[in-house]
Amino acid sequence: MTLTADSPLSELLQENPRSAEILMRFGMGCVGCALASGETIRQAAAGHGIPLDELLDALGIKQ
Repeated sequence: MTLTADSPLSELLQENPRSAEILMRFGMGCVGCALASGETIRQAAAGHGIPLDELLDALGIKQ
């Protein structure tokens, strides 16, 4: 499965559980948030004021 900026966080965490550590480093407590299950990586970055390209790079997701 190819992850993109429009993949849900739940899919990201299922595909790569270690990505939770990266999200936490960016100050995203999304891992345990009930809203995160349907939120995309793009939406989460925007909601936390994180530059999308920086987050994708850290997660190893090609744009």
